[in-house]
Amino acid sequence: MTAARWVVPAEERTVADTAEALFRSTFGGAADGVWAAPGRVNLIGEHVDYAGGLVLPFALPYVTVVAVRVRDDGILHAVSTHTGESWRGALADVAPGHPSGWAAYVAGVAWALRRSGLLTAGTGFEVAVHSTVPVGSGLSSSAALECAFALAVADLAGLPTDESGRRPLIDASIRAENEIAGASTGGMDQSVAMLARPGHALLLDCRDGASRHVPLDFRSAGARLVVVDTNAPHRLVDGQYGNRRAAVEKACADLGVATLRDVADADAAVAALSSPAAQRARHVLGEIGRVREVADLLDRGRIADLGDALNRSHASLRDDYEVSSVELDSAVDAAVEAGAWGARMTGGGFGGSAIALVPLDRVDAVTENIVRRAESASLPTPQFLSAEPSGSAHRL
Repeated sequence: MTAARWVVPAEERTVADTAEALFRSTFGGAADGVWAAPGRVNLIGEHVDYAGGLVLPFALPYVTVVAVRVRDDGILHAVSTHTGESWRGALADVAPGHPSGWAAYVAGVAWALRRSGLLTAGTGFEVAVHSTVPVGSGLSSSAALECAFALAVADLAGLPTDESGRRPLIDASIRAENEIAGASTGGMDQSVAMLARPGHALLLDCRDGASRHVPLDFRSAGARLVVVDTNAPHRLVDGQYGNRRAAVEKACADLGVATLRDVADADAAVAALSSPAAQRARHVLGEIGRVREVADLLDRGRIADLGDALNRSHASLRDDYEVSSVELDSAVDAAVEAGAWGARMTGGGFGGSAIALVPLDRVDAVTENIVRRAESASLPTPQFLSAEPSGSAHRL
């Protein structure tokens, strides 16, 4: 059997050095500065952000770094170590679907900031990108890129970057992903990338943007949260994510509410809907309740009691929302079988990552069983990531 592989977070300075070296080799000279933003994992609260729900993510110690220099001709020229490709174009020509691929997340942020009046028309940028957030893992590599660049633009433009000043940057990053990249995501990923605090999860109300930091210390409870990257491709732009969002919007229209948060009687609401909107609504309403349950347990320091809610979340995502996959189900089942307190898929689904809450003395057994189950089913070999709650986007 293949040994369990852990992806160790690189030192931020090492990541920054790589981005700066790419910048110098591509553009000559030094960048005006270097900024970093984290990937994230969602402890619970999946597929409810666009339904006005509650979510409970935290930042990971894996970051995307951008080295940036201002130019005065309205041109964006961006390069990345991930693909080895570059994109160069006029920001005035950025539009839905153009550019495509990873460049959309950079150009889209500049486009959104221009449209909101926070960036002048003649300003352009040279950008070099290096990331340790696994791409395609469901750990929000796209939001990390958006938020690192948005913070860079704000700093270079002399805009406020305290918590209130970050709200317009969050909005611009969401618009970049929704309107330019064409991914119908909610605002959870960008919010936690901009607002996270070390040692805490972010309880975010996606209806009004209110948030509070909830202490989160797994080791004090004798536990570890293991992130399982299944290495199954995670794609949000193939229509499936948008279909789920459309079903939630139809449920709202049928029930006559602005968001499913406005539903007073969950059972009656689900009974009034037809399939598949009924199943989608049942997941959303149940998941919002599970977020409240987990936040309450964390407030009382009862980390060891989170497992049942995680298990119920996965079952709902698998059966009612139908966004799991054979790779995710294999990882979750294997984790629980080997002694995890609870496990579930995390992120948009259709591949990507799962999480498992594991007693410290069972970590090796759990990771080995996950690998064993994947290999016996001829699935991709998973890898494992550290899930220490980390800080938000910042300048290095």
